[in-house]
Amino acid sequence: MAKVERIREVLSEPLSPEYLKQKAEAGWKPVAVEWQREVETAEAPGTLVEDVPFGLRIAEDCKRLEEDPTEKQALMLMMEQIVLDSPLSVIADELNRRGFRTRQGTNWSVISVFNMLPRLIDAGPQILSGEEWVERRRRLVASSGRAAAAGNSAQDRPRN
Repeated sequence: MAKVERIREVLSEPLSPEYLKQKAEAGWKPVAVEWQREVETAEAPGTLVEDVPFGLRIAEDCKRLEEDPTEKQALMLMMEQIVLDSPLSVIADELNRRGFRTRQGTNWSVISVFNMLPRLIDAGPQILSGEEWVERRRRLVASSGRAAAAGNSAQDRPRN
């Protein structure tokens, strides 16, 4: 089996038919083209631009960030499922089942949930210290305790 050799060349002048012919005669064939151009931007060089973190939105006064209730609920659900040690696929399915969407308006996927992990780490202290989380945790513990008790009672029964 022949090995494929690839090279990447930075051009110092525009491509010419002669150059392409020369490469073809040497056995090369083009497989990709990368284009680049300079564009004018409204931002000054070095301007810091950053997305608003998930779970927050720009306040009406445009001077601060405030909590986005829908996105906060999505973060709470993700955190809850992580505490339950749910796979990312289950977390994505549960978010979609409950009607949550990404900021782009798409369904959640394993990748989009994975990409939220740094945000969950950032927001975790606020989420885990809030009253709403305390109530959710109480329900989680109660439901996991019932599930464990149901599992144990089935195991304790004699087998015939």
